Amino acid sequence: MRLSIALLTGLYLIAAAPAVSADGSVRRVAFFGFQLINTSMEPTSDAETGRIQMLEDLFRDKLTASGRFEIVALPAEVQEAVAAGPEISNCNGCEQDYAARSGADLAAWGTVQKVSNLILNINVYVTEAESGEMFFVRSVDIRGNTDESWRRGLDYMLRNYMLKQP
Repeated sequence: MRLSIALLTGLYLIAAAPAVSADGSVRRVAFFGFQLINTSMEPTSDAETGRIQMLEDLFRDKLTASGRFEIVALPAEVQEAVAAGPEISNCNGCEQDYAARSGADLAAWGTVQKVSNLILNINVYVTEAESGEMFFVRSVDIRGNTDESWRRGLDYMLRNYMLKQP
């Protein structure tokens, strides 16, 4: 029982740790955007494509506004490699190399899985560029396929998990 409590406490402290590096500097993030994974029977709409861009902007804005992260610009050669390769969510660690080549400490990306117009989930993944260890991973389910539901879903995740102050 004591071991379980100690383990859970340790995991909580790791998850709640501030995003600043050991020397107190802001963590630099190479952000590779969001990908829509449409497993519904309906085609992807223009509105959904626009919502992906909306989530990307919200993610960048929230991380930057926190003062704990800096989104780095991806060099042209990294942008070209990303565009020519497989999706970041399925590239077997390429995000580490891309983040390192961009001068970032962390690699971040997200997915939105559309099961139907009622059931969707938003997933965010952040790994350490050097080690590949998972820094943050979380999924939230949302109900409804609207700008508001997508925005609220990502905002909830960031506010209550990734950017929550310990």
